[in-house]
Amino acid sequence: MDNWFEIVDVVFFLVLLVWVLVDIVRERGGTRGYVRNRGSVVRECRGFALFTVISNAIISVSYLGFGLYGYWNKGVVIWRVVFSSMTWVLATLVAVHCKCRNFNGGKTWPWVLILWWVVSTVLDLLCVSIYILSHLKSIELPYVLPRANLVDLSSLPLSISLCFNAFSCVKSHSDLEHPLLEKEDENPSQDGDSAFSNAGIWSKVTFQWLNPLFRAGRTQKLELPHIPSVSESEKAENASMLLEESLRKQKFEDPSLAKAILRAIWKSLAINAVFAGLNTAASYTGPLLITHFVNYLLEKRDDSSIRYGLILAFIFFVAKTLESLTQRQWYFGAHQIGVRVRAALTVLIYKKSISIKYYGPSNGRIINLINVDVERIGDCCWFIHGVWLLPLQVFLALVILYWNLGAAPSAAALLATVMVMVCNTPLANMQENLHSKIMEAKDSRIKVTSETLKSMRVLKLHSWESTFLKKILELRKTERSWLKRYLYTCSAVAFLFWASPTLISVVTFGVCILLNTPLTAGKVLSALATFRILQEPIYNLPEFLSMVAQTKVSLDRIYEFIREDWKKLISYPTSKATNVVIEIEKGEYTWETSEQISKKPTIKIADKLKIMKGWKVAVCGSVGSGKSSLLCGMLSEIPKISGSGFKVNGSKAYVPQSAWIQTGTIRDNVLFGKKMDKDFYEHVLEACALHRDIKMWGRGDLTVVGERGMNLSGGQKQRIQLARAVYSDSDVYFLDDPFSAVDAHTGTHLFKQCLLQLLSQKTVVYATHQLEFLEAADLVLVMKDGRIAQSGRYQDLIADLGGELISQMAAHRKSLTHVNTCQQDDSTTSGPCRKNQIEVVEDWFREPLANNNLMEKSQEEEAETGRVKWSVYSTFVTSAYKGALVPVILLCQVLFQGLQMCSNYWIAWGTEKEGRVTNKQLIGTFILLSGGSSIFILGRAVLLATIAIETAQRLFHGMITSIFRAPISFFDSTPSSRILNRSSTDQSTVDTDIPYRLAGLAFALIQLMSIIILMSQVAWQVFLLFVAVLGISIWYQAYYITTARELARMVGIRKAPVLHHFSESIAGAATIRCFNQEDRFLTKVLSLVDDYSRVAFHNSATMEWLSVRINFLFNLVFFLVLIILVTLPSSAIDPSLAGLAATYGLNLNVLQAWVIWNLCNVENKMISVERILQFTNIPSEAPLVIEECRPKPEWPTDGRIELENLHVQYNPSLPMVLKGITCTFPGNKKIGVVGRTGSGKSTLIQALFRVVEPSRGRIFIDEVDISKMGLQDLRSRLGIIPQDPTLFQGTMRTNLDPLQEHSDQEIWEVLNKCRLADLVRQDQKLLEAPVAEDGENWSVGQRQLVCLARVLLKRRRILVLDEATASIDTATDNVIQETIREETNGCTVITVAHRIPTVIDNDLVLVLDDGKVVEYDSPTRLLEDSSSSFSKLVTEFLRRSSARGCHLDPS
Repeated sequence: MDNWFEIVDVVFFLVLLVWVLVDIVRERGGTRGYVRNRGSVVRECRGFALFTVISNAIISVSYLGFGLYGYWNKGVVIWRVVFSSMTWVLATLVAVHCKCRNFNGGKTWPWVLILWWVVSTVLDLLCVSIYILSHLKSIELPYVLPRANLVDLSSLPLSISLCFNAFSCVKSHSDLEHPLLEKEDENPSQDGDSAFSNAGIWSKVTFQWLNPLFRAGRTQKLELPHIPSVSESEKAENASMLLEESLRKQKFEDPSLAKAILRAIWKSLAINAVFAGLNTAASYTGPLLITHFVNYLLEKRDDSSIRYGLILAFIFFVAKTLESLTQRQWYFGAHQIGVRVRAALTVLIYKKSISIKYYGPSNGRIINLINVDVERIGDCCWFIHGVWLLPLQVFLALVILYWNLGAAPSAAALLATVMVMVCNTPLANMQENLHSKIMEAKDSRIKVTSETLKSMRVLKLHSWESTFLKKILELRKTERSWLKRYLYTCSAVAFLFWASPTLISVVTFGVCILLNTPLTAGKVLSALATFRILQEPIYNLPEFLSMVAQTKVSLDRIYEFIREDWKKLISYPTSKATNVVIEIEKGEYTWETSEQISKKPTIKIADKLKIMKGWKVAVCGSVGSGKSSLLCGMLSEIPKISGSGFKVNGSKAYVPQSAWIQTGTIRDNVLFGKKMDKDFYEHVLEACALHRDIKMWGRGDLTVVGERGMNLSGGQKQRIQLARAVYSDSDVYFLDDPFSAVDAHTGTHLFKQCLLQLLSQKTVVYATHQLEFLEAADLVLVMKDGRIAQSGRYQDLIADLGGELISQMAAHRKSLTHVNTCQQDDSTTSGPCRKNQIEVVEDWFREPLANNNLMEKSQEEEAETGRVKWSVYSTFVTSAYKGALVPVILLCQVLFQGLQMCSNYWIAWGTEKEGRVTNKQLIGTFILLSGGSSIFILGRAVLLATIAIETAQRLFHGMITSIFRAPISFFDSTPSSRILNRSSTDQSTVDTDIPYRLAGLAFALIQLMSIIILMSQVAWQVFLLFVAVLGISIWYQAYYITTARELARMVGIRKAPVLHHFSESIAGAATIRCFNQEDRFLTKVLSLVDDYSRVAFHNSATMEWLSVRINFLFNLVFFLVLIILVTLPSSAIDPSLAGLAATYGLNLNVLQAWVIWNLCNVENKMISVERILQFTNIPSEAPLVIEECRPKPEWPTDGRIELENLHVQYNPSLPMVLKGITCTFPGNKKIGVVGRTGSGKSTLIQALFRVVEPSRGRIFIDEVDISKMGLQDLRSRLGIIPQDPTLFQGTMRTNLDPLQEHSDQEIWEVLNKCRLADLVRQDQKLLEAPVAEDGENWSVGQRQLVCLARVLLKRRRILVLDEATASIDTATDNVIQETIREETNGCTVITVAHRIPTVIDNDLVLVLDDGKVVEYDSPTRLLEDSSSSFSKLVTEFLRRSSARGCHLDPS
């Protein structure tokens, strides 16, 4: 064997020599292959370099000295020593050379040197291990095995240190450095290095680099700025770049995301594997040596030497310490790799998400990829080494059994192990399948919950929240049924886990007795310790297989997503010096839904068109004619079937029909990443009529906008995104129906100030239903059935009396006649309004002052501080059956532990002396005691699953019921992502994690106490040691928990912004792409991911900090216990009991780590319960039903509404919004409500529906005070069509009739009246025609028609219309208005209006200003007074419309 060592030495000597020669030649040629590294890495490695050189020199001198000593004394040349000394001398010279040159430039050690250190360390370890085993076993070694000499023994610690130092420097030069070398000089001012990357080797081993963080956590509440940044390797940008590079390298291979990830992290995985291997080897040292220790105790005499016993105790201590340290580094390394992989995948998914064209995957699917699949792949880093660790663990266990018991018993043990694994595998498969079912059920529930939360205002106004709550509870019931089966399957797996050592030991000892294999106490206890270690591979195999299967599914899902060519379109050049800005070529385009049925019309371009620079192009047409699709085609957002496509030259700006507003300030939304130009900014705000709104808000343009702009009206959202487009100063503007959400005054103002003045030199393409804006266009495109039916100048098109535009203008003319009839001659002769008379009079359904203040407070999620309160624990423990089963479970654990210890002591005591008991008695009693313990473990597992299911259900029910009963203000101030986080992530933790964490802590404490009692029985002095150590441990835990608790809270809080940014970016992906803002949004997500990573990274590291310290304390106690056992006289101890104590002591560090881990994890995880309970105690609205004040079934009969001195304020600290309104809305009349922004229109409607309760005053409907009845009784008797049309995923039937109260015939009648019947009949499924999430497969106009049909179907006596036809063309609007007039005959109709024709024929008009009634009379009387506010509004509408209308004569 020594010959092989000599060959290895010679090979490395030659390799090192060649390296030196090549390096000299390279230097002379001036080509130094070293790249300058970061200064922090240089500083970190420089300290290691000196130690490395000195270590090499010491080893070299040792080998030289030993060789000279051998030759001097014996005259013998030991060639192995000669070759080793030569290689080490050369290695020392190379190390000195590298230190002098490389570390000034920041280069790591050459790989050839590192390889030599690793190989020599492995060879030394082999020699020393064989030497120790041979001396312990006292056997003659075969000649082929290597002999360890004195230098091998003495140099081993230095060799190991060299490996650690080398890899520390290598790790600093992270896997992600090379792709970023080019960028280093460009951006030198990056964030400072992390505390971890600056730490030395001792600091990393003991996690001392976390001490400053713990000190900060003790003195103040931790905030994000207190947390150091992550290392460069873990930063999202670096991680994603490396992963992308790995994926690119696969273009000539069979592509695989798993291979790409492994290629990106292989170095870190290799280092992690070294720690995992060392940990496994160290963990088996105890069972191997326990035989020798027990035999020593049995054979010890009072006069015998204790030297052998002390050596054994010291080896135990070293092995346990090595096991603890390597385990901590292994787990921490796995966490570190997981953080890196999660960051890389999250960024990769984000990049793909914002590049996906319309109708890619749903928002829910992408959020699931981030929340579930990315997390699962990150967690897989824990299990990845199982591929080789599990076979190694089983092999080592069999070697120990073979050593102790022989071939047959070890074969029986293997057979029993395989049998248990085989039994476990189908259970694991069942677990996996049930887990998939749970995830599917959870996905369905979260999807419905998400949709419900977004539409909560509509649900409450229609009084549908109870129906949707039942729907969610039904989905939860399905999820719970799968959860129940899953947890009971987990109980069976847990039973097998705890019973497997018992089963294997019974089989093994049974075979020993059958074959008359001699059993001694030492062999028995060694076997029992081995069986206990075998638990891990038995339990881990199915879990490993399950994790591999789940990870493969997740990898496939993510890879499928990032490689899918979602509607990839031709990217057009944006900068040609030409007057032709847009070229429309012949072609066909279509939207593809998941059902492959195109709900949107196909766009077909039959003729080429050119749009010149500076042109204003108007696009008009009826609902569903393809206006929005045409604009999307120009933006390259619609899939092309054939043709050359659209060509757009120049930068673009886009205003979508459904407004997309970011969470942030008004200013941020308008600037949209551009620098502030104060003068131009003010011009833009003025042109977009935003000045009045900004003055009204407390913080002006720094006012925070809520999620999806929920505290803004439709008109405000539209004007803000118009301002965003105008401020971008682009070449081409695409405006999709920008005037539908604003009133006549504002529409004219926007058209004149924006389109005709600020954008006078720009090319503008605008889709509109307001035909009065067509005349100013240079080109008009008239759409019909997805085709351009007409194109040309306005004057040319209206000259074609048979054209499509004429038929639409006829409808427009008809609507004007309504106004003219009421206006009469006196109003038309009054002069045009002056500019300063034009006032913004759009509706704001969400009052600005109140909700703005709410949103200011809601942007940062509130978190509890300090310890998780005991009330949270008591609520959780007593949720199921008032806690009655908890004592029973604890009793089962105590009995299990007692019986298991008794069975182990029995077999050790029975084999201590031959003939003490018969073999039959020995194995019979052992089986009886072991079987009894297994029964109790089964009972414990089943009862725990029962408690877990019941507790989870009660907490969920309490939370979801409380959320649904919360007032609207709660949803306005709480982002839906925050609520979803509770009902998904936190609820999942409660479902499957917390009960087992809490129980695991109790069980581990019982086990720990039983071991302490056992050891104290052997030697009472041990008890004092444990008291001291437990005291120190408790102090450490208290010191740790203040920081760890806040970090755990921050992990949950920092995940929400990432998900929110994802959702927001996906919703506005078209806008982001159009404005070329992908890089800015990517930078934002990189920052958010890094914030999450730094919190998650340090959260996992703090656990290791605590575990290292507590592990060492318990290892020290175990060492001292062994010394006490060695030093006590043989007469003072029971050898079997002492051996049993030592055997259980082997598990002491694992057990205390389990206790500490559970103790810390329980508090961290209980934060999920705390967060759920926060949402269980939300202040609720008034009761849904008040039995003693229920109205009559036919109420309201007349529909008369009386407002009596009505005062409303949103908060006692806020000003009054409605100030003493007193008026009466007569029954069966139609009332129009107008007023400028903030006048109180929305508050009046909200007060009517009791969305906000009056401070003073009352509202009577048919002489019934509505404040005294239940909300369901009130809202279900009223009807409303909100401004934002809301559809739910499902079918047309479920959208029209969610409560299933109407027949098909009634539904078809309403569809006919709303001009929807023909559209619905196009789908073969008719009323079962699918409706996508948010109704995305229907145009906005079609959605408004569905909402109208929904309300007409209810046939309520009182109906509120909040500009119900804003996105509908004039012809359809006229038909709909006629339908409303017919269908609501005999109803009280309150209309909040933007369009004059909508309210001009009403019986009464209410004009509000500053929360007071300004005018309230019939339209005719108000128009008689030319100075009235209403008269000014009508005059402006006619002034801009009549000129267009007079060109037409439909006849």
